[in-house]
Amino acid sequence: MLATPPAALAAAPIGEDGARHLLARTGFGPTEAGIRAYALLERDAAIAKVLATARTTPVTAPPADLIADAPLRVPRKDAAPADRKAFMTEQIREGVELRGWWMGEMLSTDSPLTERMTLFWHNHFVSSQQKVRVARLMYLQNVTFRANALGDFRALLHAASKDAAMLVYLDGVRNRRGAPNENFAREVMELFTLGEGHYSEADVKEAARAFSGWSIDRETGRFVFRRALHDSGMKTVLGATGRFDGDQVLDLLLARPETAEFVVAKLWREFVSPEPDEREVKRIAADFRRSGWRITVALRSLLASDAFWAPAQRGVLVKSPVELVVGTLVSLDVAPRNATPFALAIAGMGQNLFSPPNVKGWRGGDAWIDTNTLLARKQFVESVSRYEESRIAMQPAATAAAPLPARLPRAAIASEGIPAADGDEDPQARARRIARAIDRAFRDLGFSATRWIASLPGDSSADRRQAAVALLLPIPPVGSGAEVPKDADALGFVRAVLLDPAYQLK
Repeated sequence: MLATPPAALAAAPIGEDGARHLLARTGFGPTEAGIRAYALLERDAAIAKVLATARTTPVTAPPADLIADAPLRVPRKDAAPADRKAFMTEQIREGVELRGWWMGEMLSTDSPLTERMTLFWHNHFVSSQQKVRVARLMYLQNVTFRANALGDFRALLHAASKDAAMLVYLDGVRNRRGAPNENFAREVMELFTLGEGHYSEADVKEAARAFSGWSIDRETGRFVFRRALHDSGMKTVLGATGRFDGDQVLDLLLARPETAEFVVAKLWREFVSPEPDEREVKRIAADFRRSGWRITVALRSLLASDAFWAPAQRGVLVKSPVELVVGTLVSLDVAPRNATPFALAIAGMGQNLFSPPNVKGWRGGDAWIDTNTLLARKQFVESVSRYEESRIAMQPAATAAAPLPARLPRAAIASEGIPAADGDEDPQARARRIARAIDRAFRDLGFSATRWIASLPGDSSADRRQAAVALLLPIPPVGSGAEVPKDADALGFVRAVLLDPAYQLK
């Protein structure tokens, strides 16, 4: 039988399988309602519908401490040890709240693509609270990423480069005339724009001089340009010579075709497959530059490519811990009352939000899974279905996803078993308290496998179980995980599907 030409496929409805693929790759997990909404659309219409959901602001209220206008009051080096410890304790507490808030936003948003891209930029323009320390700066950076997540890459590059958390993390605040710090200049070329092999050490040294004087206000955390610390002399960067400042160097980097190709190749690995098609990357990158760096243009080209829709690309990407946890809760139509324990569960799988492991971020792909993380991932999916309809009745996601408390009081944090930000606490005791909090969070989900399967389409129990498999797995069951007994009850069936190795893929 002759294969259907790509043009004919592109003009036909994407069907349930296509809808599942599109929603799994652009969101955290497909839902039955989402598949029904997209299945009858042609490719272009389906992609346009996904992109039309783009947001620039969150749907949930951020923790009050992180949006306050009060001065940051970061202790100076000569501050009393007790004051420094109190400050750090508070920052750790706010950091936990921040992680829980973002998890809640991922679960509640009406634009999962926005949060996917916010997370993507978090792992592109990397910084970490471990070095930045101030949780409010990490929150403000998250705001910047979301506001530009699907906007203009040129604006995002300039904003991210002047972000306070970034300038602290990459030592930009230490860069001054006569004593340039090259850290930021090196990473902006290697990790944000050109990629390795497209610049020289001389380019780094000259660019560092151009970025001198970029700093932040200690009280507000806002970017300031300290003219007295700026090197206004002649510089030569990437073959161009002038009295460049930092913004002009960023524009020189944007003028190079390697920058668009570097970003598009990274998007390809995020949305299509681990191995970018070089010719397609160059084509999409050219469209990206011609559009004035509109991120939606690059994404639309990626999602419309035949490579994205090829059957061979189904199940070739490994879910990140965020995708595994958020996607499971979304697809099973359950929502936690408190998302913070799930942010801590994700950290246990190797993806601690706001604290990537190093300047290159999380490697992703096969690196997500090793002996320890695979065990944690399996324990997670087992735990979701462990406490079927236990202490509380299942709540539909739309009503259960109420806004998180604006601020978690210290007493509440302690009662929930979440780290109380006490630097003197025994690490093993803290780990046990976190484990208890996560366990309670699973128990409170009250997941009902029977009710969930009954909500799926089909004329018979067998039909609805087949629909469950099609919804949860990107490829047919591998079968080397937990076999599904023929007489398994609903809970046993769902657990077996979640434990199939194919569930770790997208």
